[in-house]
Amino acid sequence: MPQIQSPLPGTFYRSPSPDKPPFKADGDAVAVGDVIGLIEVMKSFHEVKSEVAGANIRFACDNEEPVMAGAVLADLD
Repeated sequence: MPQIQSPLPGTFYRSPSPDKPPFKADGDAVAVGDVIGLIEVMKSFHEVKSEVAGANIRFACDNEEPVMAGAVLADLD
């Protein structure tokens, strides 16, 4: 099962801003290079891009949840 992992420790955000929809919703397909969220580290935001392709994304962490580097952010079919 392909997984998308956090490249950095920080806070995970599923959308670009609070008033915008999430980059990906549960169940969406994901292509290599798709942005699935942002990691905020010391007021700096870094895009999380998928290095794998798959269908039916299922997020393993919540919006605004603290994550460690290497933590699984999402699973794909």
